[in-house]
Amino acid sequence: MAQLNSRAARLRAALRDHTIVLPGAINALSARLIERSGFEAIYLSGAALANSTFGLPDVGLTTLTEAAAHAAGCAAVTTIPIIMDADTGFGGPENAARTVVEFERAGLSGLHLEDQEFPKRCGHLAGKQLVPSDEFCAKIAAAVSAKRDPDFLLIARTDARGVTSYDDAVARAHAYLKAGADAIFPEALQTREEFERFARDVPATLLANMTEFGRTPYLTVEEFAAMGYRLVIFPVTLQRIAMKAMERALAVLRAEGTQRGLLDQMQTRQELYDLLDYEP
Repeated sequence: MAQLNSRAARLRAALRDHTIVLPGAINALSARLIERSGFEAIYLSGAALANSTFGLPDVGLTTLTEAAAHAAGCAAVTTIPIIMDADTGFGGPENAARTVVEFERAGLSGLHLEDQEFPKRCGHLAGKQLVPSDEFCAKIAAAVSAKRDPDFLLIARTDARGVTSYDDAVARAHAYLKAGADAIFPEALQTREEFERFARDVPATLLANMTEFGRTPYLTVEEFAAMGYRLVIFPVTLQRIAMKAMERALAVLRAEGTQRGLLDQMQTRQELYDLLDYEP
């Protein structure tokens, strides 16, 4: 538990000082690269886990066991804090509580739960449904009670902006903080003005999701920080970059029958060994 406490405590200390950028890791190797590139923390996306590991859409098909194993693999080869997407907590309040226990055991420093009905949908798609606010508050309370490390960060995500209204998102955020959440993740706000307004309406530790091709405009980390957001995630940026690069490489390989023209776009063998701290 010493390393776990250290990571979570470092995350808390950093949050009190400045805004933290969390690129989303696809796997343990990319988690190592994020740390090696100088970032302070790592994000693990539920969508990236479903897409990259299982070739599935982000509709609640992965299990707690699979998520915890993914988390443990990434935590085992890094030293910086990791926050993971826990979807809807893999069930009811008791399941959410067990999720906290398993994620702490895996070496994570925090997670977020969302107030969608199961099966959930991507936060930037239509057709989502919310659970009643009091039902989600019970899930938060159960998750809080399961924490062994008081520094473990419990983030409550609300998808209300895309389902009911902005005002409902604010009301739910206040209820979730009262239930014990440490931070709020307002999903799919649609304008800079909404982000600014939400930060005024909910004076708490806030997380901004800077995903691509969604409902949120492209804002910089500096812009989010100026509004008061302390966590900025880029959940599937690396997956999208990697998949497009692989698609292009496969087209070249099929057309030319050789990878020689792609060598300057590759991580070299030595660069891989350096990332792995491996000396053959």
